[in-house]
Amino acid sequence: MNIFEALRESHDRQRGYAENLVRTSGDSQERVDAYKQLKAELQAHETAEERFFYIPLMAHDNGVDLSRHAISEHHEMDEMMEELDETEMSSPSWLATAKKLSEKVHHHLKEEEQKFFQMAGKLLDEKQKESLAGQYVKEYEEQLAEA
Repeated sequence: MNIFEALRESHDRQRGYAENLVRTSGDSQERVDAYKQLKAELQAHETAEERFFYIPLMAHDNGVDLSRHAISEHHEMDEMMEELDETEMSSPSWLATAKKLSEKVHHHLKEEEQKFFQMAGKLLDEKQKESLAGQYVKEYEEQLAEA
């Protein structure tokens, strides 16, 4: 497995969780569970991805701006999750923020897969792609276990 395959597995989960979340309503157990699932997935993924994908890319001049952009989008998602944490789940503004988060997740993943992966594919050699995948998966699983 290479780093792109490892990241894509989490991306697919994120898309599904984000879609499930915006289909929930009110202060329901379903919404609590869907949000918990998405938040844990996003946080574990972001941490592992920054450490074992974006930081290695920053070693290359062509990888710096791309990495900064992606990390700033992670930060935007974190801020939306903080906003959700502080808002009543039954409030209409909670769902509005959840929808914004879902849109940001979808935008970010599409951009990563269509632009960032291509550039990273040119910057990293095959051995790095495989070794980073192993490190990413280990970190991701540790982060998820702590969530």
